[in-house]
Amino acid sequence: MIRRLKSLGSQFGSVLATLFGLSVVTFMIGRVMPVDPVIAAVGDNASQEVVAKARAAMGLDEPLIVQYWHYLTQVLHGDFGQSVLTHNEVASDIAHYFPATMELATYALIIATVIGVPLGIWAAVRQDSLTDQIIRVICLAGHSVPVFVLALLALIIFYAGLGIAPGPGRQGIIYQDMITPVTGFLTIDCLYAGDWDAFRDAVAHLVLPVSILSYFSLAYITRMTRAFMLDALRGEFIVAARAKGLSARKVVLNHAFPTIAVQLLTVLALTYAGLLEGAVVTETVFAWPGLGLYLTKALMNGDMNPVVGCTLLIGLIYVALNLLADILYRVFDPRVS
Repeated sequence: MIRRLKSLGSQFGSVLATLFGLSVVTFMIGRVMPVDPVIAAVGDNASQEVVAKARAAMGLDEPLIVQYWHYLTQVLHGDFGQSVLTHNEVASDIAHYFPATMELATYALIIATVIGVPLGIWAAVRQDSLTDQIIRVICLAGHSVPVFVLALLALIIFYAGLGIAPGPGRQGIIYQDMITPVTGFLTIDCLYAGDWDAFRDAVAHLVLPVSILSYFSLAYITRMTRAFMLDALRGEFIVAARAKGLSARKVVLNHAFPTIAVQLLTVLALTYAGLLEGAVVTETVFAWPGLGLYLTKALMNGDMNPVVGCTLLIGLIYVALNLLADILYRVFDPRVS
């Protein structure tokens, strides 16, 4: 019991240290970037007097330690400042754009998991066979080819060339603003509203960006599943199971796979966090109105409050999902104290 409490205390301390480091990094991003947030707010043609007043109003004329304290206090109250680009509170903008990113990432993770895990198991069982080699090449391509290249090729081939996919965006023009947001997931909101035409349009717009993201994640999930399964199949308990005369299917699914399921939880959690962060390029190419596109526009316009807010949010998601995976690891694997 004492050992478990010490472990939990150490884990909690590690999380706090990580969050503190994350707050320092995001604070420094807003200070070391070659963009003056004051000039971005008042414009290049503002007088020195206006600039000085704006700098004082934003607290940027105070010592760094005082600025950091104000920043930390604001963040703890959910205040990330105001966006120069949208003139809205950053927290409000994030709440508006983030569900679109979550929709992409969630569907991509589901597809990548449903396909990637069986592929990884199949490749491990058929190690060094032609099937294994083909799967490994597919995974290598998924890791090697940049996401923006795949996204552009998908648009050129399926939208511009064949004309079988809708253009960029989350919805067609005739369906925009027709569905009242409830969950933030447009497909679910369309079903909730009972608008099947809007639902089909939303699904059509999801196909290409979700396919790109799921392929990228599938490559990683498949490789990790294969590696975990190969290690499990070398275990003595697998030799014993085979000696009992169990079929290959039962050996793999009933004995080998359960031992790697907990490890896969960590992989899937971090993959999901990576999808939420890595959707920036995909959203930009497909003009998907999510957090990635919002962040890109903020960077291009020198709007630092959204950049800092989005960076902090993504960092918090990484920490939270990593902590969740660690907790599940301890709950489902009795070997971990």
